[in-house]
Amino acid sequence: MDCPDLSTLRTSDFYKTCNLPKRFDYPSWFYGYGIQKSPQEHPFYRTTSSDYGRHPPTIHSVPTSFFPNNQEFSKALAKTGMYRNYSLNTGLDPHI
Repeated sequence: MDCPDLSTLRTSDFYKTCNLPKRFDYPSWFYGYGIQKSPQEHPFYRTTSSDYGRHPPTIHSVPTSFFPNNQEFSKALAKTGMYRNYSLNTGLDPHI
């Protein structure tokens, strides 16, 4: 039995996906993880946090749905500007 080519496997071939970008549908496109670097880092300098990001994502570890945030709040804020308090200042000024 031949092993399948990992670069052609898609997340949607194994899981039901919803609104998934191509980068998540083809996790083999991700590059720059610890096991992909050359030369390999010396084991003396490895930490437990570097072990977490050592392996690239697989079709089983990427999200199966993607719902990006819209920019409605930021667009409205850009049109109107930041809130400014115009109320009367009744506090005492500190002595210098």
